[in-house]
Amino acid sequence: MNKTIRFVVAFLFLLGWTVPLAAQRPEQSAAARERIRENINRLRLLRMTEELELSEQQTAVIFPAASRMEKEKAELSKKIHQEILDLRALLRAGDPDEQELARKVEAIKELRRAIQEKDEAFERVLEEKLTEIQKARYLLFNLDFYRVMGEKLEKARRIYRDKRGG
Repeated sequence: MNKTIRFVVAFLFLLGWTVPLAAQRPEQSAAARERIRENINRLRLLRMTEELELSEQQTAVIFPAASRMEKEKAELSKKIHQEILDLRALLRAGDPDEQELARKVEAIKELRRAIQEKDEAFERVLEEKLTEIQKARYLLFNLDFYRVMGEKLEKARRIYRDKRGG
C-alpha cells in the first residue's frame, strides 16, 4: 500500500506540473515544452518501474539508459524542428531551390531515422534486462501509457481553451 501511495503522490505532483504546461500555446517558451517532455518521461519511468516490478539491478541499468536516450532524442527533435522551420521558409519564399528542398527533406528523414535508432537501442537494453513476463507487460504498458497521456493532455488543452474563451 505504501508503494501505491508514493506512486499516486508522485503522479499527482508530476501531473500538477505537466498539465498547465501542456495546455500552453505553441508560441510559448521552448523551456516550458522541454519541462513537459522531461516530466512525462519521468512519469513514464516511474509507472514503468511499478508496472514491470523492476528490481533494483534492472532499474540501475534501465533508468540511466532511458535518460540518456531521451536527452539524445530531445536534441534530435530540436534539430528536426529547426529543419522544418527552414523548410517552411523555403516553401514560402516563392520559387524555392529544388536541391535545397531535397537537402532539407533528406536531413529531416535522417534525423527521424536517428530517433528511431535511439528507440531501438533502448528496446535492446530492455530485451537484455527484462524477463519474458516483464517484456509482455512493457508492451502493454507502453500502449496504455501513451494512449492515456494523450487523452489527459487533450483534456487539459480543452479546459485551457474553455477558460480562455475559445
